[in-house]
Parts: sequence; C-alpha cells; structure tokens
Amino acid sequence: MRLSAAGATEFDHMIAGLPFNPLDADLRHLREQARLACARFGSHPSPGNMRHIKRLFRRLGSAMIEPGFQCDYGVNIEVGENFYANFYCVLLDSAAITIGDDVLLGPGVHIYTVNHPKDADERRRGVCYARPVRIGNQVWVGGGAKLLPGVSVGDGAIIGANAVVTRDVEAGAIYY
Repeated sequence: MRLSAAGATEFDHMIAGLPFNPLDADLRHLREQARLACARFGSHPSPGNMRHIKRLFRRLGSAMIEPGFQCDYGVNIEVGENFYANFYCVLLDSAAITIGDDVLLGPGVHIYTVNHPKDADERRRGVCYARPVRIGNQVWVGGGAKLLPGVSVGDGAIIGANAVVTRDVEAGAIYY
C-alpha cells in the first residue's frame, strides 16, 4: 500500500473527496476484484451467483439486478429496499452512491461519481476526483440516463430516458 507524505493512501484520498490517482496499484486491484465479481454474476445471473454482486455493496437491501451490472470498486454503494437495476447499469463508485428504497433504474443507467480535472497537465498525471451521488426514495431513472458527480435526486423524482443529470433534482420533479 503506497502512502503519501501525510501517510494517507490513494484510497484514503479518493474516499475523502481529495484528488487521487486511479492508477495506484491498490485501486487497480480493487477494480479488478469488482470486475471479476460482476463477470461471475453476468456469466450466469442465478440467485446463487447474486452473492458475487452482494459483496460489492456496502449495504444492499432487497434487490433485483439484471445482468451487465458493472461498478468501479464496490466499496461505496448503499442501496435500500425494493431496488431494481435493469440490464447494463454502471455505477462508478469512487465516492459514495446512496440509493433509497423503491428505486428503479432503467436499462443502461450510468451513475458517475468520478471526474477528471479541466487542466490537461493534471489529467496527464492521472489525477481524478470524486463527488457523492444521492438518490432518494421512490425514484425512477429512465433508460440510458446519466447522473454526474455530486448530484442529488429527491424523493419521488423521475429522470427521463437518456437525460444527463448535471444538477440536483428536487423531490417530485420530472427531469428530462
């Protein structure tokens, strides 16, 4: 495990919302473990193989997850009860992704917590940063929608298919 001058690892930086380098060996190893778990589930999505996906969540209530599910690290995702993720959902969890109860994700929904700096030299050095995404209760996210780093979606909101969510969405709102 590589420590910075302050004694913190790149993982610690990532979790704290500080700039981090995803090319760090420990972070690469975590991503490899997550990909293997997703691949095991995706190759035969049976209730028995659901165990591979369940270990990727910090908390997972009752859930139905269709094949094609992918995540980055599998250490920052919390999901409430009665959760449904349709085919090919992607959750990039460099920061916390918190999903409430009774949430439906359409096919191909992507939730991104990670971003790259605007400065080209920083990008070349591999610097990234992450901001949490929060989805309230009874939210429906339409197929192909993308939720960008740092957004919150209020209870009962609907995100239209193929929407790109760049700002917070109020409770009960329809965003498309």
